[in-house]
Amino acid sequence: MDFEVVIGLEVHVQLRTESKIFCTCSTTFGAPPNTHTCPVCLGMPGVLPVLNKKVVDYALRMAIATNCRCNPLSQFARKNYFYPDLPKGYQISQYELPLAEHGWIEIDVGEGETRRIGITRIHLEEDAGKLIHDESRPVSYVDLNRTGVPLIEIVSEPDIRAPEEANAYLRKLRQLVRYLGVSDGNMEEGSLRCDANISLRPRGREEFGTKAELKNMNSFKHVQKALEYEVRRQTALLMDGKEVVQETRLWDPAKGITKAMRGKEEAHDYRYFPDPDLVPVEVSKDWLEEVEKDLPELPDARRRRFQEEYGLPFYDADVLTASKALADYYEACVKGFPNPKIVSNWVMVELLRLLKQDARDISQCPVSPDALVQLLKLVDDGTISGKIAKMVLEECYQSGKMPREVVEEKNLVQMSDESALQEVVDKVLSAFPKEVEKYRAGKKKVLGFLVGQVMKETKGQANPQKVNEILRKVLDG
Repeated sequence: MDFEVVIGLEVHVQLRTESKIFCTCSTTFGAPPNTHTCPVCLGMPGVLPVLNKKVVDYALRMAIATNCRCNPLSQFARKNYFYPDLPKGYQISQYELPLAEHGWIEIDVGEGETRRIGITRIHLEEDAGKLIHDESRPVSYVDLNRTGVPLIEIVSEPDIRAPEEANAYLRKLRQLVRYLGVSDGNMEEGSLRCDANISLRPRGREEFGTKAELKNMNSFKHVQKALEYEVRRQTALLMDGKEVVQETRLWDPAKGITKAMRGKEEAHDYRYFPDPDLVPVEVSKDWLEEVEKDLPELPDARRRRFQEEYGLPFYDADVLTASKALADYYEACVKGFPNPKIVSNWVMVELLRLLKQDARDISQCPVSPDALVQLLKLVDDGTISGKIAKMVLEECYQSGKMPREVVEEKNLVQMSDESALQEVVDKVLSAFPKEVEKYRAGKKKVLGFLVGQVMKETKGQANPQKVNEILRKVLDG
């Protein structure tokens, strides 16, 4: 029997505010345990939460960017459950009246094709604390620094049909939150976390199968691997005539399997009710317009513009707009050296290679746009060759110096003097008489070998165009 995979994702995004959602405690990551807490986020008796407006601003940014309808009125609710990392015994979230609903994003599914994935809702909530389990003895510790850190939960429609699509959807969300500046989207630090609901159904059937919820996936790779395992597990059960149990399962990356954790809760298990300490959130038309006006150009729109304005192929435009910082860097270079394709090649091939070696991103690049522009101008005016330029770029990357300074220090100026080049050409032709004979016998490809020998003799400093001209003149004469 052929089964169709049905996946829905619940993604929690930590918003990049300086203080928590309902108090003034810092949200800085990595502080000593329980140092960023106060009576409000610890749930002490008699305290009242006060909503951080910046949190709503950031959530509205994401809602608009994902084509959601922003509700004029939303309400906080108490989600009741008892766990050691939840000091109040409930989590402040949104349930019946979320901030935004009914949106969508498009993901790339390969070969230039896209799929639209629906978004059910985006709502605000506070984070819980963190439990730390001692591996040497049966003791657990709780760190409440994260308690009250602002989150948005983005709930997708069950529109995802393959683990690879889930990966693409997550990457698109991370790209958006980074473009918008609302989160760093770092899965390793918990700034972006994902739970997945997955079920199988016979292909062609409308009714959904029984779903399992997957947790403990802290990277894109783990999300995809966990979903792939679950597809195999559920397929085997159904093919054997067994039933899939609705439950929450944990991903074990060491063993590459999911393991049963507990039965899956339903909404009624949490006994949601409106939080009496918080007034409803009213989002006016003016507020929405103000947020929308402040949005940057989003990645899909920027990619299309790069294709249209700069004449770049889809692949180049897609790579260069993968992050806002990289797209900004590229455009700054094109402004100074208006040859978009040449700039694209240098940024994508040479610069990104150096950054990848050091596991850096473009925001940490020691070569400024001005430096790359200067380098390209040195190649364009014939001061240095393209081969030498690659060496200069690496030196600039390591030292932080400007290209012209490196060229002058190392005496790398391209040899263009015809008499000096003629001497080198004569020397090479004398050293390779057989190749000269082959060329004159009609094997013109030998010219490339001879050019290479001249470049080797001059340590890459000869002007390749002039070398070609002189060689042809001598060999064809």
